[in-house]
Amino acid sequence: MGADDLPIGRRVAYWRGRRKMSQQVFADRLGKSKSWVDKVERGVRRLDKFSVVYEISDVLQVDVQLLLGKEPERRPESVTCIDQVEVEEIRAALERYDSISAFFEPAPTPPQLAEMRKATNHAWLTFQHAKYGVLARALPRLLRDAQAADTLYANTDEAREASSLLGQIYQIASTTLRKLGEHDLAWLAADRSIVVSQRAGDPLLTGVATCRVGNALLALGRSRAALEVNVNIANRLAPGTSGECTPAQLSVYGLLLLQGAMAAARIGDSATVRDLVHGAEEAARALGEDRNHYWTSFGPTNVELHRAAAAVELGEGRMAVDTHRAIMEMPGFSALLPERRAHHMLDVARGYAQFGEIDKASEMLLEGDRLAPAEIRCRPIAHEVMSEVLRRTRGTPPAPVAELAEHMGVGV
Repeated sequence: MGADDLPIGRRVAYWRGRRKMSQQVFADRLGKSKSWVDKVERGVRRLDKFSVVYEISDVLQVDVQLLLGKEPERRPESVTCIDQVEVEEIRAALERYDSISAFFEPAPTPPQLAEMRKATNHAWLTFQHAKYGVLARALPRLLRDAQAADTLYANTDEAREASSLLGQIYQIASTTLRKLGEHDLAWLAADRSIVVSQRAGDPLLTGVATCRVGNALLALGRSRAALEVNVNIANRLAPGTSGECTPAQLSVYGLLLLQGAMAAARIGDSATVRDLVHGAEEAARALGEDRNHYWTSFGPTNVELHRAAAAVELGEGRMAVDTHRAIMEMPGFSALLPERRAHHMLDVARGYAQFGEIDKASEMLLEGDRLAPAEIRCRPIAHEVMSEVLRRTRGTPPAPVAELAEHMGVGV
């Protein structure tokens, strides 16, 4: 392997550090000596047996290609996904309970609330830019800090704000985990968010937390429960008889209706989908334009995105594509943050695939990847669509499609 010795050793050291393993622990798991590990990482000892490289990749829980290919640090952050070690770190952070905190590492000294607020806002923007790998690595620390702050500021004047920030971090964790296919943890984080948001005394934050619970239930196949929880809380936040409602309340109310519509679509209840989308449309009209109150991205454009997504869930791909064409004429679409736009392209790819327009489905996946790579490369549903595209493509797929499939780890 000659000149490749040192880069491979650096890759091993990089991923060992990522996994928070000492050289001794790593050596023990490999059945090697600490001296052997040290020599490999410094490039003094050659890794000339593929069987050993594969064993190292297994211990580090890293794709062997990362050890044999490009340097991990050169991989764009926006296209790194979550791996099982990071999932377990998030799980450990979610499993922290004050009453048994001695079981875990001591909680770090919490940051000031101003710093926590800044970190929370940054995490929301990281999510809305679909940088899921970056977020997955940040979430364990964010969760621990927010939990510690919530405990420290209890029974003080800042208690509600601390609870609000923890509620938001739980929501960010839930929606990120759901995107990446970790549905049980997504439900746990969302459920925690509801409890904490109620303690914060914020009905709108609790309403958004309800959406997260509904989304997790839907991902777990609990469609009717998802429909009921969204509609029940939407009814409580509905504008009064006077029609007066703050923009933030309209946004949360509308989001609940849209998520209820997605659950109804999964059941196949097109009449309820139509009613709920119509209600959201009225709320968006009252709002006037796309906003991002409570990080909802709610407004006229997002209503149409959900109309298309619900059509896909109902198996009405042509209707979804017609809606997509209308959306492309709306000025608000280009102003939406990358996650929303790329998510829509994924929905439309599914729509095209439903009626056999495989080339168009491929185009939508490529466009989604251009807008927000992680939304396409990291989501299990996108992998399913790509697998279908490859299976139904006659002959060799176009080079850009084959390249994207390779990045996604989907076999051509």
